[in-house]
Amino acid sequence: MKILHTVEQYDPSVGGMQEVVKQLSRRLVSLGHDVTVATSFYADRKSNLLDGVRIESFRIGENLVRGYRGEVAEIKRYQDFLVNSDFDVIVNFAAQQWASDLAFPVLDKIKAKKVFVPTGFSGFFLEEYREYYYKMQEWMKLYDMNVFLSNDYWDINFARKNKVSKIMIIPNGAGEDEFLKSELGIRNSLGVKADDFFIVHIGSHTGVKGHKEAVEIFSQAAIKNATFLIIGNFFPKEKARPTSFINCLKGIVKKIIWWLIGGQDKHCPEYCHKIEKKFNSLPDHQAHNKRLIVKSLPRAEAVSALQEADLFLFPSNIECSPIVLFEAMAAHTAFLATDVGNSKEIVAWSGGGEILPTTIDKNGFSYAKIKEGAELLKILFDNRQRLNKLADNGYQAWKDRFTWEKIAKNYEGLYYKLIKED
Repeated sequence: MKILHTVEQYDPSVGGMQEVVKQLSRRLVSLGHDVTVATSFYADRKSNLLDGVRIESFRIGENLVRGYRGEVAEIKRYQDFLVNSDFDVIVNFAAQQWASDLAFPVLDKIKAKKVFVPTGFSGFFLEEYREYYYKMQEWMKLYDMNVFLSNDYWDINFARKNKVSKIMIIPNGAGEDEFLKSELGIRNSLGVKADDFFIVHIGSHTGVKGHKEAVEIFSQAAIKNATFLIIGNFFPKEKARPTSFINCLKGIVKKIIWWLIGGQDKHCPEYCHKIEKKFNSLPDHQAHNKRLIVKSLPRAEAVSALQEADLFLFPSNIECSPIVLFEAMAAHTAFLATDVGNSKEIVAWSGGGEILPTTIDKNGFSYAKIKEGAELLKILFDNRQRLNKLADNGYQAWKDRFTWEKIAKNYEGLYYKLIKED
């Protein structure tokens, strides 16, 4: 098959959606298929061929609601690429980003089988996206299949409510090729003693991964001889490229609104480094041998840290279906997560972790209850038998159902089925 996956960002950019498309694409290549990824241009991308996957780059950014960034000719080039190519299957990953939003107007002109993987509808409750989601019900009906990561989340419930008939569920996962490798000894390199309780959080410094809440939970938990490692990527600030004065003003207003509702916090890296120094200097933390480490680590070292951890702590504010929970399961590590995305469903599927007491605001953002979260952390710290049982459950569930190897074959089966329908 000739397959096209479209996604806003791709390698070397790092993030959940990038990882999903990368894992699926490279595995479909290994199964004998011709796979191309259409994505944003990235100055640091060294090659347009990665693990057998061809990368077609476009100098486009943002989305339909915020206004596209890029020349009109480049936008037309992308839409012509979708319409005039000879792919058997075209898959748009994630709503609210240009690679899908620019596909919607030309769906009826695309000859290939069309698949949409919405990945959650993160702006579903925002006023500025009201018209966007009014149109979404019709766009989804133009696809040959809509693939959801969860059986009970905003996107799939929206589809059912609006009588979108072509629906199936394929969850996220984690790869055997990464997680069946031996550990690298990250504990030792970070100075974490063998008998210390080692907690890990993985999430980029976007301001919505729950770094602040995680630190507060760790600080308030009545535990000792413990190290908490936050692994996060740092993003350089992009240069603004407004196309007009009006668009510039719109961008400023939207950023202010996003900040007011608890969205992306540009100061997250500064906060995390500042709190790291402050945390480690407090007498109470020193007396109880509690240490905080904030680092950006290469992928292999981050995987190793997750494998060597006693617990994965993930009080994120907004998610669809957090890949890191599947990765914790693959690492044989129990997790504590907020009620965010389909984390409750992942717990039900796997028994690999527990849900932190959570409040959810009117915009759909989840916030861990600090005191109750600290108490739950203390319970698991004291009950290693319970902690180990969670880890065992999650690992077995991952091996049985949630490896990327199995999930890629599910996508392959779907693509074959759609093609054979003709």
